[in-house]
Amino acid sequence: MVESIFDYQFRIILIGDSMVGKSTLLRAFTEGKFTEVLDPTVGVDFFSRLVEIKNGVRVKLQLWDTAGQERFRSITRSYYRNSVGALLLYDITRRASFEHLVDWLFDATKHIEPRRAIYQVVACKTDIEDLREVSSEEGKAFAEFYGVHFIETSAKTGKNVEEAFRLIAQDVYEKIQSGVFKIQNGWDGIKVGFANPRAHFQIEEGEIESGSCC
Repeated sequence: MVESIFDYQFRIILIGDSMVGKSTLLRAFTEGKFTEVLDPTVGVDFFSRLVEIKNGVRVKLQLWDTAGQERFRSITRSYYRNSVGALLLYDITRRASFEHLVDWLFDATKHIEPRRAIYQVVACKTDIEDLREVSSEEGKAFAEFYGVHFIETSAKTGKNVEEAFRLIAQDVYEKIQSGVFKIQNGWDGIKVGFANPRAHFQIEEGEIESGSCC
């Protein structure tokens, strides 16, 4: 099978409590379908999809779906290090999943450093509005406090499913263009695709960029 043509490949990890909707959101994005009941993820699952962002740039997203249970943390943490982006998900009907976001954020930051990454807060299950325990204002305030983007989604209705992934891809791309992110040999966070031979000249060997979490 011939590999699809793309300019860049970004490695993105999805983190958050168990059953907040990570796998459901991923299936809605990559397969275009909603699955009402899914078993909890055991360890890590992998998905991928091409997206087109500004200027007609095509990006292949490598999407890593992590288990939210504590017993799998040692496994999932090993996948943080090579990621350039992290989606932090919570369920608007479960306040505890929102309160745990700060732990997920700092856990990811700790294991991704010394490299930088883009972080984005994603509220899930907005189709169950009558059971909402976390307001939109609270979600926005959390994201603003940590200087990251915020978006509310529903895998069931399709609300902002495409936008959630395209937004983080655009952020990563803009940081490549501005020089904040470097393409480095041996790092899977950002890779040059088949459609972008000129980007191979951007690769810097052995350089690690350090800085703040966002």
